[in-house]
Amino acid sequence: MNYLIGIDVGTSATKTVLFEEGGKVVVSASWEYPLYQPQNGWAEQRPEDWREAVLKTLSKVVKESGVLKEDIKGIGISGQMHGLVMLDGDNEVIRPSIIWCDQRTGEEVEDMQKIMPRKRWIEITANPPLTGWTAAKILWVRKHEPEHYKSCRHILLPKDYIRYILTGVYATEVSDASGMQLLDVAKRCWSEEVLHKLDIDPDLLGTVYESCEVTGTLLPEIAAQTGLSAGTKVVGGAGDNAAAAVGTGVVRDGTAFTTIGTSGVVFAHSSQITIDPRGRVHTCCCAVPGAWHVMGVTQGAGLSLKWFKDNFCQDYIEEAEKQGIDVYDLINRDVALVKAGSDKLLYLPYLMGERTPHLDPDCRGVFFGLSAIHTKAHMLRAVMEGVSFSLSDCNDILREMGIEVGEMMACGGGGKSPVWRQMLADMYDCEVKTVEQTEGPALGVAILAGVGCGIYESVEAACDAMISKDKSTGPDRGQAELYKKYHSLYKKLYEDLKDSYKQLASL
Repeated sequence: MNYLIGIDVGTSATKTVLFEEGGKVVVSASWEYPLYQPQNGWAEQRPEDWREAVLKTLSKVVKESGVLKEDIKGIGISGQMHGLVMLDGDNEVIRPSIIWCDQRTGEEVEDMQKIMPRKRWIEITANPPLTGWTAAKILWVRKHEPEHYKSCRHILLPKDYIRYILTGVYATEVSDASGMQLLDVAKRCWSEEVLHKLDIDPDLLGTVYESCEVTGTLLPEIAAQTGLSAGTKVVGGAGDNAAAAVGTGVVRDGTAFTTIGTSGVVFAHSSQITIDPRGRVHTCCCAVPGAWHVMGVTQGAGLSLKWFKDNFCQDYIEEAEKQGIDVYDLINRDVALVKAGSDKLLYLPYLMGERTPHLDPDCRGVFFGLSAIHTKAHMLRAVMEGVSFSLSDCNDILREMGIEVGEMMACGGGGKSPVWRQMLADMYDCEVKTVEQTEGPALGVAILAGVGCGIYESVEAACDAMISKDKSTGPDRGQAELYKKYHSLYKKLYEDLKDSYKQLASL
């Protein structure tokens, strides 16, 4: 039997999974690492932590599986998008990676719009200049840390740094590269015009591949260290959301998914390139060759619930440890007892600014409507509903663009929650489904590896063979109508507060 490995370099941890070619999990391993916030609105991680996590988890899954190394045919890599990794002439990391949720680059985004009109940015890169995307981070380093920029010889994304560690190859692929703001998204190649306007040397960037193309094979020293074969192929892989789409079977028109991880995403597949001229949602190349996706992003989705849990739910944490269960199971139990609307309590999930639909790095989280009637369970439900309202904002824009979705899949940690799936079904007013396979991005890139290794003829055929549907949640009509009223107020609150956010940011 053939086996495939998927590696997902996430924000909180790296997860590595060994699959049979039919999609069954053989063994998995994860390794956590910290996120650093040197200043308010900043977010960084050490690429060396990702390297350690990948090598440790690779070694662990190979050793524990007992599978012959020759039978492990390919590796796919997924990861958090937009992060800036800079290497010097000795291939050493120059500075910590400025990651996706960092919001320090407001001035650089303004500079980009002076360099080239917003409309032209959208025409080429399919998106307006964005604080969280890689191009603005490159400009920030060049302006604020010129010695680092001067010593830089290679610019990579997080997962592509791991590719370099595994193969010695400087490369990326179209889905992740789309989030750098340097790619001509329609033509699926680096934009000479953008690189010229920004004065970025194209030699700093890796070769661009399609997601299922083979980019290299394991270095002999990495193969020896991990127990794999030096002939093991490494394919392009995909950014986390494009990988999650493949891992949930969203590879054809009419299909979409919602993921609630650290961030939240509503993602729809399209065989035609479709761009929002207002730049509220992001259009990128997807992991299916010759196709694209449109996605809206909520910056603080699962992050909001984790933040509240970590800071205010020590009692839940202790009780979960006592019972030997997941703390989120206890949270879901209590949230389910609170009626929809959280007794008139609303939460705005802007802990790290927001992307869709506001593109506002200065907005911040809010509880609105707090009264003495509210308990911790009310606040927890309000957090989950606030995230769901933000995701509903994303879905509404896709509808405006004429993207018709007949099937919405749910994935990520939040997608495992029946309570959260019900909220989404009510707000989307459609069926929300899951798949039996729960590995998301790791499965997605393993599928891409299977195509690159010739086990499957196409991404679509591989998904048909390796993925099966599971649960389905339909909308509750009464709750759906109630949520429409709350959503209207939710949207108004941002408009009422946006000037105050700017004032707060300037203090």
